[in-house]
Amino acid sequence: MRHIYRCPLRWADMDAYGHVNNVVFLRYLEEARIDFLFRPDKDFRQGSVVARHEIDYKRQLVHRHRPVDIELWVTQIRAASFTVTYEVKDDDLVYVRASTVIVPFDFEAQRPRRITAEEREFLQEYTDDAEDEDDAEEEAVAA
Repeated sequence: MRHIYRCPLRWADMDAYGHVNNVVFLRYLEEARIDFLFRPDKDFRQGSVVARHEIDYKRQLVHRHRPVDIELWVTQIRAASFTVTYEVKDDDLVYVRASTVIVPFDFEAQRPRRITAEEREFLQEYTDDAEDEDDAEEEAVAA
C-alpha cells in the first residue's frame, strides 16, 4: 500500500527560471513524511531523524494552483532504520523519485533506538512489492 499526500505549491517555491526549485523538493518530501508518520492512530511519537536522502530529478515542475501528488511507501525495514521511497507526480508524469533513510531516535537518551513491534507492523502495511516485481521483470528481459 502507498500513502498519498496532496502537496500544495506556493509562489515562493519557484526559482528565477519559473519552476519549483530543486531544494524545495526536500521540503515537499518532509511534508509528505510528516503526514505519513505522525497520525492520531499510529505514529513515531518517540522520535526519528533522517540519516540520508537521495533525489533523482526527472523533469521540471512549474508552479500552478493545484497540488502535486506525493506517493510514498516503505522499501526496507531494518532493526534500527527504515527506508521510505517517494514519487512526486501527476498521474503518470513523474517529477522526482527519491528515498530517505530514517532512524528511530530516543531524544531523551540522545541516541538511536530500535524499531518497536508496533512501528514495524505499521511500516509493513506500507511495504510496496510492485517495485520488486518491476526489478524481476527487468532482470528476466535482460537474461
